[in-house]
Amino acid sequence: MTKLSVNINKIATLRNTRGGNVPDLLNVAKDIQKFGAQGITIHPRPDERHIRYQDARDLKSIVYTEYNIEGNPEPQFINLVLEVKPTQVTLVPDANDAITSNAGWDTLTHYNFLAEIVQEFKRNGIRTSIFVDPILKMIEGAAKIGADRIELYTENFAHQYGLGNKLGIDSYVSAAKLASEFNLGINAGHDLSLDNIQYFKQNIPNLLEVSIGHALICESLYLGLDNVVNMYLEKLK
Repeated sequence: MTKLSVNINKIATLRNTRGGNVPDLLNVAKDIQKFGAQGITIHPRPDERHIRYQDARDLKSIVYTEYNIEGNPEPQFINLVLEVKPTQVTLVPDANDAITSNAGWDTLTHYNFLAEIVQEFKRNGIRTSIFVDPILKMIEGAAKIGADRIELYTENFAHQYGLGNKLGIDSYVSAAKLASEFNLGINAGHDLSLDNIQYFKQNIPNLLEVSIGHALICESLYLGLDNVVNMYLEKLK
């Protein structure tokens, strides 16, 4: 079964709109795990517009499943990850003002930069994943860097699937097969939803983990968080 890691950034966004502690991010993380999710993901950004750096520290004692912190490896982010020591760090090349992640790494151009950071995290016992587009040379680059896993950026798949083009998954299948040849673990995330997750899971070999936030929280507004988490788990079997 592919693991479900729930990104709770949207919970933090809602909390921050009123300046208090409602909804309580830590209690939501507890509940999501209690409902069956196998991981919690956060993506702190320098402006702390949703997840705050203190949230990352506070969640350390709350997350008893897998704890995944993703973000752009700037000095403040690197220091936070080394302090918290989550299960996994996912490196994402998003600009500080990006609304959401919108591209994977060029693992060839940024080879030296990424290799140094990956090795530092691995020396500290933190599993490393690199956010990439389904481009074969970028997968090979991630393997040469020494990453433990890749996270496939699935926005294009989701867009094509929504248009009825199921062939949009082909590049992801090829990327996953190559990653397996390099002994890279395979994660995926971005715009995955109850509508498309089962098709993606059924076609991607050796898919270890998906990270889902925006769609899952939006679906939960109508269907309930407990119910939606378990709907994802059923589709990921």
